[in-house]
Amino acid sequence: MSKVFALIPAAGMGKRMGRVVAKQFLPLGGKPMLARTLLVFQQAPEIDEIIPILSPEDMEMCLRDIVEAYAITKVRTLVAGGKERLDSVANGMKKIGQDASVVLVHDGVRPFVTPAMIADCVCRAKNGECVTIGVPVKDTIKEIDGKGRVVRTLSRSSLWAIQTPQAFPAAVLMQAYADAARNGHAGTDDATLVERTGATVKVIMGSYENIKITTPEDLILAEEILKGR
Repeated sequence: MSKVFALIPAAGMGKRMGRVVAKQFLPLGGKPMLARTLLVFQQAPEIDEIIPILSPEDMEMCLRDIVEAYAITKVRTLVAGGKERLDSVANGMKKIGQDASVVLVHDGVRPFVTPAMIADCVCRAKNGECVTIGVPVKDTIKEIDGKGRVVRTLSRSSLWAIQTPQAFPAAVLMQAYADAARNGHAGTDDATLVERTGATVKVIMGSYENIKITTPEDLILAEEILKGR
């Protein structure tokens, strides 16, 4: 039986948040932010197993205060993160089984992912597509040089802000990470590594509410989004 795995990188220290507690454990509407994220995947019928990826010092707290406290039964193992995000996901990839058909990767600090996003991503990946959620940019984007001078203004019509989840056939993502390790490639997301293999990555519409919470201002906005739901 083929399985769908959700890797949830949540090993960041959250220095930009200016808090002692890692940002993913900060309360959002009375629940830890990471708990809100994991619960969406727990309730998604398309997901068979969830693998949170954490800093080693946070693993016990995550198990006690999130996995056990909120009965997130699809979590069967916790994985220690690496130096960078892609190192963390690589560690998570080592824990998926041979029966994996699809791997979905989602930031632990994007708690407003929706069941529809997950379902769409998984469905497309099962059909062989590589996909990422994203939204068209609203602002004018300018490329600048090292002295802050404008080099060119980019056309917004073809620019999207990339979010997660990102979903891939398991074999494709495994190959991308093997190639990255062999060639020393890096990137800010998994889709970048897959693109380097020559595979086509498709961007599908996400939501402007699907924010990544990294700063105190983001947390204020998140509370407002939560109130409106």
